[in-house]
Amino acid sequence: MAEPGRDRADPGVPGSGFGNDVARKAERRRIAEQQGRRSIWFSLGMFGLVGWSVALPTLLGLGLGVWLDRSYPSDRLSWTLTLLVVGAAAGCANAWHWVRSESRDR
Repeated sequence: MAEPGRDRADPGVPGSGFGNDVARKAERRRIAEQQGRRSIWFSLGMFGLVGWSVALPTLLGLGLGVWLDRSYPSDRLSWTLTLLVVGAAAGCANAWHWVRSESRDR
């Protein structure tokens, strides 16, 4: 338990959150300076990659769901809605992966 009046993220304490944050940010800055400034085209490309990584699984789920509903009609279950949600969730997880990996590289 931390002492009263003493911040747990004290830079003088080994393993503290503040010291680790500073070191991590300094390392990110050093890497960014070595890589140079990225162009606007890189940013637009990343934006497009994230967009397609969500849109494509969503559309695939939608198409498969429509086909299943037409081929195997059911009163209890809508494959279209189910696979639309599954595709959107998979796309969001995929986009999160890309953004996280890009953030880690910077």
